Amino acid sequence: MKEPARILVVGGGYVGMYTALRLQRKLKRELRQGAVQVIVVDPEPYMTYQPFLPEAAAGSISPRHVVVPLRRVLPDCKVVIGEATAIHHGKRTATVRTLATEEEGTGAIEIHYDELVLAPGSVSRTLPIPGLAEFGIGFKTVEEAIGLRNHVLEQLDIASSTRDPDVRDAALTFVFVGGGYAGVEALGELEDMARYAVRYYHNISPGDLKWILVEATDRILPEVGEEMGTYAVRELRGRNIDVRLETRIESCADRVAALSDGSRFPTRTLVWTAGVKPHPILASTDLPVNGRGRLACTAALQVEGAEHAWSAGDAAAVPDLTSDQPDAKCAPNAQHAVRQARVLAENVLAALNGRPLKDYAHKYVGSVASLGLHRGVAHVYGRKLKGYPAWFMHRAYHLSRVPTFNRKARVLSEWILSGLFKREIVSLGSLENPRAEFKLAADTGRHPEASSPHRRGAGNSPPTIGVSRMSVRSVTLDV
Repeated sequence: MKEPARILVVGGGYVGMYTALRLQRKLKRELRQGAVQVIVVDPEPYMTYQPFLPEAAAGSISPRHVVVPLRRVLPDCKVVIGEATAIHHGKRTATVRTLATEEEGTGAIEIHYDELVLAPGSVSRTLPIPGLAEFGIGFKTVEEAIGLRNHVLEQLDIASSTRDPDVRDAALTFVFVGGGYAGVEALGELEDMARYAVRYYHNISPGDLKWILVEATDRILPEVGEEMGTYAVRELRGRNIDVRLETRIESCADRVAALSDGSRFPTRTLVWTAGVKPHPILASTDLPVNGRGRLACTAALQVEGAEHAWSAGDAAAVPDLTSDQPDAKCAPNAQHAVRQARVLAENVLAALNGRPLKDYAHKYVGSVASLGLHRGVAHVYGRKLKGYPAWFMHRAYHLSRVPTFNRKARVLSEWILSGLFKREIVSLGSLENPRAEFKLAADTGRHPEASSPHRRGAGNSPPTIGVSRMSVRSVTLDV
């Protein structure tokens, strides 16, 4: 019997999931007959719709509805939950480490393929700043978004119960580094949430909260244009948010944010959203990369000089055929990634069937960004919007883009319910370490409620993914 053609998709994000989804639709009969196999490898069993992370952090959307289960939307594909550690395209093999291989102790497995779609996405770009690794909080995954929400609510509990003014000030100071989409939208949504939550604290007022946005360039949200970026700065400053342009963070050691302008802010919260970099797996391949570590690709989304290898999205440097500049590359954003996935899937099919390939060309139509509830900026098709219309466009656009009708319906219903009822401000930080209390009871024989709230090493641990049981008990329940 003839061996089935194997298409290996590394990465289950925008490009990976949408490419596999289109291949599944186009090859439905071949997949069920076993003539073709589509294998998707990703460390997580879901695709995260990242534009909804700020709203998930603010409690407007359930975290379950921000992710799309890969096995549900790709029933005819083989989904492997694991991490690709190396790719040898010359041998057409990928080395993959899975949960099973770690349990068995047998080492990584090798997956052979005929066509490779390398779309691992990107990871947070960090700098060697003192204290960043110990105290910084990322904002790229749904786990980080929910952990940040729990952490912010925990700080309100700390500030409400402490008698130490220094501890109180540090708990109520929130520093965000990076003025792109992730930083501005996360700051806007969480500031809204915290300002609403303090109405249930008898000794904290909205004026006690200190929000600081640090951006190294001279403007924020460059994608929406200079005029809308300037408006966004005015809007944030009008909400008593300290926006510091042309400023860098030089240290956050000992929970003190030291800025390049000489300012120092004791803080228990430092959120790092200062850019991304290509996934490290790209350095473990025999495929060509450019000076920035991204795969050098043609306009047809083929890796240059490597037949049967394809890429798109954050991992790929794809020529922008609509730009007037000859060396321009497509921006690594979701708008391009979703459209590139469609062309990439069609080209993979064309290569399998010996048909000519199609070049990817899409003119960037603009951007929308949320600044919190009922506030936003937009620059789309040359039109500039701000305030409520831009915020509404932001929600409408992303609702239309989130995969599957199931997710669209659930997100829309949550938005409707959140408009009819009050915000939920419950912190469920104990979910991040659910066995902590049982282990304490088993090790010491003490009842968990008699234990110290600092039993989890709060003295030297980063103010990130974890809150004490005390903060969960003392938070206000809004029914």
